[in-house]
Amino acid sequence: MDDVPLLRRTVALLAAAVLALAACAAPAATPQSGGEAPGQPVTDSGFVCPEPSPRLPVTSEELNLFVWTEYIPQDIVDCFELVYGIKVNQDYYSSTDEMYAKLSQGALNYDITQPTDYATALMIRTGLPQKLDKERLPNLTNIDPAFAVVHGDPTGEYAVPYQAGTTSIVYNSETVDPAPAAWADLWNPEYAGRMVFIDDSRVVIGLTLISEGLDPNTTDPADLEAIKPKLHDLVKAVELFDSDSPKTALIAGDAEMGVLWNAEAMLASREVPSYTWVFPSEGQFNWADGYMILAEAPHVDAAYAWLNYSLQGDVFWLMLRDFPYSNPNRAALEYAKANQPELYAEYINSPMTNTPAENWAAGHWIEDVGEAMPAYDQLWTEVKGE
Repeated sequence: MDDVPLLRRTVALLAAAVLALAACAAPAATPQSGGEAPGQPVTDSGFVCPEPSPRLPVTSEELNLFVWTEYIPQDIVDCFELVYGIKVNQDYYSSTDEMYAKLSQGALNYDITQPTDYATALMIRTGLPQKLDKERLPNLTNIDPAFAVVHGDPTGEYAVPYQAGTTSIVYNSETVDPAPAAWADLWNPEYAGRMVFIDDSRVVIGLTLISEGLDPNTTDPADLEAIKPKLHDLVKAVELFDSDSPKTALIAGDAEMGVLWNAEAMLASREVPSYTWVFPSEGQFNWADGYMILAEAPHVDAAYAWLNYSLQGDVFWLMLRDFPYSNPNRAALEYAKANQPELYAEYINSPMTNTPAENWAAGHWIEDVGEAMPAYDQLWTEVKGE
């Protein structure tokens, strides 16, 4: 057991390095989108839809997604509907807790969902997804081998890699003084009422545990009880919890700093360039999201068509434009480098999106805590309700 953290850190370091090398590699020959061809479908935004490559056989007429808010470019949804003639229905969640609660209570009408790593493990353990038939996913080869297995799915049998990233601290360098440098700094009274946090109990409890030198995945009830007063103080200092669009408060000036996912920080910095990303000295949180086909999915053929189309490099590069997290799709990065050089340069040169290898290796992962999860839920409910 003592070798596991070292192994995880080593794999994480190699993964980040391989991603950076892949991003700098010579671009592959990928058909260009954006130039209209006769008969090629075009979305309402004017985006020219790439043809499916390959086109999979589908008889279903609709697809039901249960996904994060603000996480799939509308052009991808529109293009899939246009090229396959399949209606895409989407329901949204804004927290992992919300997603798991709904699915575990018997929501059977969904085909695909997007769990984060620790929820990935939890869903596999409770039998919610079905195993993938990878022969129906030829475009899986577009994923960088270093990211081919989603954290939480160690055998790679259930989850298709979607995005990866970090959860860390962002602040406005023109208005926030002193600048935060550690999770422990968030308790500075100067920051009270100026912070927006994602509404993620495991992250907020986890960073509080880390600030006390404790394991963010502890299963010891005494650890959770010990941090309760400190967690209470932090929650009361947060102006807003928002997992739908936390960048909105930063852009509007309703908050000047916060704990966010990396793409939300990048999108805020596009509007207000003084927003600065900080890797706390104790280590940020790393995460990885994947698509899963649910065990009772009613439209499995459409689910495979959606996954394979999304994996195309000339489709998935849109993530860099709309939701610039850390992109594990090697073909998408190659496409962007060749066809969207300014967007690619923004992505590859920013530590918000292209996490330095040494920071990635120093990051924490939130794990499935099994039977200890009710204790986390109770702590979060008590603290937020006080």
